Amino acid sequence: MKSEITRRTFLKQSSLVIAVTAFSSPLRMFNASPAKAASQLPFKPHAFLEIGADDTITIWVGQTNLGQGTHTGIPMVIADELDADWELIRVKAAPAGEAFKDPLWHSQFTGGSTSIRHRWDLLRTVGAAARQMLVEAAAQQWGLTAGRFTTENGQVVHSDGRRLSYGKLVATAQKLPVPLNPPLKQARDYRIIGTPKERLDIPDKVMGKTVYGIDFTVPGMCIAVVARAPYYGASPQSYDAKAAMAIKGVIKVVPLENRIAVCAETTYAAIQGREALNVKWSKGSHPDLNDDTVDASFKEHLEKPGAAAKNEGDATTALRKAATTLEQSYKIHYISHAQVEPINCTASVEKDQCRIWAPTQGPTTFQMVAAELTGLPVEKVEVNILPAGGGFGLRGEASHVTDAVLLSKALERPVKVIYTREDDFANDYFRPASQSRIKAGLDKDGRLVAWSHKVAAPSVWARVMPKMVKDGVCPDAVSGISDMPYSIPNHRVDYVMVNLPIPVGFWRSVGFSVNALAVESFMDELAHAAGQDPVQFRLAHMEKGSRPYNILSLLAEKGGWNRPVPNGRARGVAVNACFGSFAAHMAEVSVETNGAVTVHKVVCALDCGTAVYPDAIRAQADGGVIMGMSTAFHERVRFENGGVKTANYGDYPLLTMSEVPEIEVHIAQNDLKPGGVGEPVLPSVAPAIANAIFKATGVRLRELPFRRELLIKG
Repeated sequence: MKSEITRRTFLKQSSLVIAVTAFSSPLRMFNASPAKAASQLPFKPHAFLEIGADDTITIWVGQTNLGQGTHTGIPMVIADELDADWELIRVKAAPAGEAFKDPLWHSQFTGGSTSIRHRWDLLRTVGAAARQMLVEAAAQQWGLTAGRFTTENGQVVHSDGRRLSYGKLVATAQKLPVPLNPPLKQARDYRIIGTPKERLDIPDKVMGKTVYGIDFTVPGMCIAVVARAPYYGASPQSYDAKAAMAIKGVIKVVPLENRIAVCAETTYAAIQGREALNVKWSKGSHPDLNDDTVDASFKEHLEKPGAAAKNEGDATTALRKAATTLEQSYKIHYISHAQVEPINCTASVEKDQCRIWAPTQGPTTFQMVAAELTGLPVEKVEVNILPAGGGFGLRGEASHVTDAVLLSKALERPVKVIYTREDDFANDYFRPASQSRIKAGLDKDGRLVAWSHKVAAPSVWARVMPKMVKDGVCPDAVSGISDMPYSIPNHRVDYVMVNLPIPVGFWRSVGFSVNALAVESFMDELAHAAGQDPVQFRLAHMEKGSRPYNILSLLAEKGGWNRPVPNGRARGVAVNACFGSFAAHMAEVSVETNGAVTVHKVVCALDCGTAVYPDAIRAQADGGVIMGMSTAFHERVRFENGGVKTANYGDYPLLTMSEVPEIEVHIAQNDLKPGGVGEPVLPSVAPAIANAIFKATGVRLRELPFRRELLIKG
């Protein structure tokens, strides 16, 4: 029996909808005016879909536009089930909705490659429910109960040839109950999903119309920069507020906990005022912290007993009985998010409301933080999501919204907090460093029978959500190790938490990007020890016909693994499984006698289930290769005197355009539920290159970024 509820009840009570996206302003207006005539209301069967009498269809997207194509991909899913005219689709960013008890899965956020994969069924249901209501509305207007009704390109069509556009049906449709379980299309009937579409956000970006957070202004706004401790655990001992106030344009100096803000009419004045403060800082909690002490701390932790993250079979006994054993260690350094647009947030705190504008990946978090700081009910805090110039996980942090809200309260006017580039590097929540040791055993036939892996690394979850750390194990720190795509009968993983004052946070593909080098490089070493082809060795330890097996096979076929390699070049492969998807990379490199490495070509094969938006998938795969190469060859944060030494891009080189190789992307075709894209396309890039370098030189690189001096022949 079909279950139905009224539209009004659905909008007010459906936790399914509000858990995924925000209520738009028109929806809040509707809830605030229940007496408004139904004929005057927009047809808004769900919080993020509205159809106008002029046939335009507005889709409200609650996820942040980080450049990943979400603001086209999400509308494609709804539009397909709706049978909409794509040319009439309009997309708007939805402000934050209410906060929820579970701040991980039921809050509004962008991360973990979840924007489509976690909303796949819901998004389709939104479009399908609206389509069913429009068909029922057409039947009522025509006074028909018999015959066949179909929909196409924004119209309801009857078998007798009559048709009505959706806009002409909204007045009737809005009076109908919303079906909870409308029939969904079969994949064979998709006409928008899986097709090439131009990105809806590109024209405004090309024309310079897109307003990023750093560009955003509001009347009466002032700018604030904040003097933060240059050393971990340091506090201000003295500062010259009078000198800062003497700078033209400076409005006020506001001391905050362990930091001092300078508010001014312009960014330049604020920066000049901060310099004039001449803050004297204490030494901090770890004055001897530097690159060497950080490295020594990780080595020390690696020798400590660890918590068991996985213990299948008996790895100790299997290793003792193995015909061949190998043991190696790997090292990964801290890296920065290094996003193009510096961190920023604009806040306006008024008596009865608080408004925030920011390029944020965590609007619900911002909403909750602002509500606590202001004492306002959470529904009185409006968070408007602006396009972001990169994020990669960092824009989910809320320290800058805290500053913006506190300063707006203090000045009683809107305040935009802006980080300089140096602020970005000094106050980042870095991707965790890691050191690991692996010991594995092969039987007499060269088959992998045991794998023992110990990891020493900080925990992001211990800071963000301690309850995620269970029995001493941070799941992120061992991701890609405890859940490798290989079948190993005796598999043990141990984790030692490293506690340093260096703050760590989520970074694209999180723990998988950290651990892939160790896992996939060591698999290559094992293949070499067994005298087997690296691809065939991996396939032999996967379930035949499984998705990782198939994607590695696709990579080998499309990338020409068995074809001759151009003279002077060598190939390497790596594979990973994460965020519901499966990816593999093949790198083709050459190495000069001076150690210079040229990556000529990288082939990526990706199984992400239903490929909703192939153009964006290929773009993400290209970006994953470029970012993966950048971390492999260049990126490392340096420390000295108890703080961050790295100050700007001059100290933190990124991959240049001249270093970008030919990139080839192959997307597996299937009708499975969509998996993630942005994160799975990165982890296996660096190990594929490292394995190719070994093939070319016989030298194993077991550290990121690569120590290319090891490749010098002489």
